Amino acid sequence: MTSGERSNAALSVVIPVFNESDGIAPTIESVKSVLSDMETDTEIIVVDDGSTDGTGKVLEGIPGIRVISVPENRGVGAARNTGILAAKYDRIAMLDGDGTYPAEPIPEFASLLDSYHMVVGARTGKRVARNILRAIPKWFILKLACYISGKSIPDLNSGLRAFRKSSVIPFFPILPQGHSWVSTITLAMLSNGLPVKYIPIDYYKRIGKSTFHPFIDTYNYILLIIKTIMYFNPLKVFFPSGIILLLLGIIRLLYNNFRYNDIKESDVILIIASILILFQGLLADLVVARTKFNGIAEQQGKSCQ
Repeated sequence: MTSGERSNAALSVVIPVFNESDGIAPTIESVKSVLSDMETDTEIIVVDDGSTDGTGKVLEGIPGIRVISVPENRGVGAARNTGILAAKYDRIAMLDGDGTYPAEPIPEFASLLDSYHMVVGARTGKRVARNILRAIPKWFILKLACYISGKSIPDLNSGLRAFRKSSVIPFFPILPQGHSWVSTITLAMLSNGLPVKYIPIDYYKRIGKSTFHPFIDTYNYILLIIKTIMYFNPLKVFFPSGIILLLLGIIRLLYNNFRYNDIKESDVILIIASILILFQGLLADLVVARTKFNGIAEQQGKSCQ
């Protein structure tokens, strides 16, 4: 492999951590073992997002990695952004530091970036550790994401994925600071028609205590899914809402008219509100389409210079 080919295929591995003193060392060792077999330049970046359990001390004793320490916890999404910006190479692989994800698929993921903007490890392999309490809300969120995005998504929030730095940075303004970073970037790419590849992987029981809050984070996931789609395909939110209100208003109006020979103000308000919502959806969709058109025109203009 020539130096130019090595540079193009070079890979940065980003591992965000917060209070992972038990799991981070074995995770890094497994990543090192995998990277040692790759015939390209690689680096490991660990972003310590304000850990208070001694994670920093553990990282100090591990050679061959680049550690970015943040004084106070900002959220795993912010840690991911920090690692991406610090990466030397355009190809980036990312996994959690709690021992839940296998490092072995990383080379395959990186090689697929020639054809895809992002490769995601779908936790549908033979060995998958599941948390029943988290499985139910995740199933609901996944179905909601599939409907809103219009895509089949086997795993919305997997922490093992590879992507190009240049593909992710444009979405930084809408990426959240917390756990839903991975869900948002997945929906953002799918909603923009960027090719995403899913590869089945195993998923192990985590080492240490999870920072996931079932109610708060599930609520935030749902809000961010809707918010993300509002950026890219607002009719998916406005149209069904407007149609439901319109049908409800018409049914109430007909019922009250034939039953009581009367038309109530609430029936008219429902119909007017539904029409306003539908028009707002059309306007929002027009704004999104215009924004995309301007972005494409700007890119074409740059390529012609």
